[in-house]
Amino acid sequence: MRFERQILIRSLVSGLVGSLIALWFLWTRNYSIQIQLMLTIFILLTWVGFAFGLKSKIAYPLRTLSNLLEALREGDYSLRIRGASRDDAMGELILEVNALTRSLQEQRFGEVEATTLLRKTLAQIDVAMFGFDQQGYLCLVNDSGQQVLDKGNKDILGLQAKDLGLADCLDGATPRVVDLELPGGVRRWELRRTTYREKGLSHQLIFLSDLTRTLHEEERVAWKRLIQIMRHEINNSLTPIQSVSQTLQTRIKQDSSPEQWRGDVQEGLEIIAARSEELSRFIASYSKLTRLPDPVFEGVNVHTWVQHVTGLETRVTIILQTGPDVVIEADRGQLDQLLINVVTNAVEASLVSSSDGNGEVKVGWRIVGRHLQVWVDDDGPGLDETNDVFVPFFTTKAKGSGIGLALSRQIAEAHGGYLTLENRAQGNGCRACLWLPLEQSSS
Repeated sequence: MRFERQILIRSLVSGLVGSLIALWFLWTRNYSIQIQLMLTIFILLTWVGFAFGLKSKIAYPLRTLSNLLEALREGDYSLRIRGASRDDAMGELILEVNALTRSLQEQRFGEVEATTLLRKTLAQIDVAMFGFDQQGYLCLVNDSGQQVLDKGNKDILGLQAKDLGLADCLDGATPRVVDLELPGGVRRWELRRTTYREKGLSHQLIFLSDLTRTLHEEERVAWKRLIQIMRHEINNSLTPIQSVSQTLQTRIKQDSSPEQWRGDVQEGLEIIAARSEELSRFIASYSKLTRLPDPVFEGVNVHTWVQHVTGLETRVTIILQTGPDVVIEADRGQLDQLLINVVTNAVEASLVSSSDGNGEVKVGWRIVGRHLQVWVDDDGPGLDETNDVFVPFFTTKAKGSGIGLALSRQIAEAHGGYLTLENRAQGNGCRACLWLPLEQSSS
């Protein structure tokens, strides 16, 4: 039975006894028929009117609340119920519903603002983003994704990943580098993938970063730097060779005896040989940097490794500050080469600033999180902030090759780590830090 009909029946029942008693008194007394009929009609109308009025009084606020809740369900948070107070139960209910409506309205405004900010942010980032549902249909794409596919939002939403050339992106490990054939041609991308939920269902979100343009720019910068370095080194050798050659040609053309210009020729040839040897050394150093073999991993005891390398240096005092006993997976030969280069640089820096030749170098290691940190401290003059010591062939030494630190950093990165060199926070000199993972990844 309907709620309103139940209220009406109960209202009629509640007034039935009183109405019957009134009618009994009316019809058992000695009144005229006209008065009895008029009063009977009045009692019945009052009884029925009271029942319908009570039903309307109860049903009206409930219908109002129903309309308000319907508006909330439709997303309209502008409606409010007026005239409520906290002196009765229905008034408190209406006030609470109004408060809920205001709270939902504020949340909706916050969501709209956050969504607008997110869309503007996604529109500006140079990363293509695609969202796919469980069946592999595209349901979300940003502006960069539309540019990558060279299609508008309406043209690609609802298409399957295989139709867009992105089927391979939904499977496999991430992050990884993939080559995709898209409308712009075959290009290299960095793929990252994660999951999100929408309406209780799991979706996949993939991000594609264009590496082709970045690699081309990095390649251009690398070539520019290499050409500058090679031009500088080759000119350093060719300029004196050319000068000496011109001088010897002039000397030979002079009308003089061989005994007079034999010494000049000998000296000139020695200069040419020396500069040629220097140029050959430069080319050999470059070849060494570009032909670093892949590391062969095996168990390396850190204490034995560090103690062996530091024992090779006898020019200054090496203070060994031992750390925990730990074994890492690495290429022992390459690590020896790396640490020898770093310790040698530290020793030579300490000798530069030591007037009596009694420099000091400290070497130690420790465990930081999931990495091994090997540090080397010297008490030399420190670094000039304008110089990048890891640039190949850059050196501050008169007879340095500029290859040691560049090669050392390449070895560290081949082991999944990295190498840093910076001025010490306290005292003179520099600190070189080698970071190596305690466990090599399966990849």
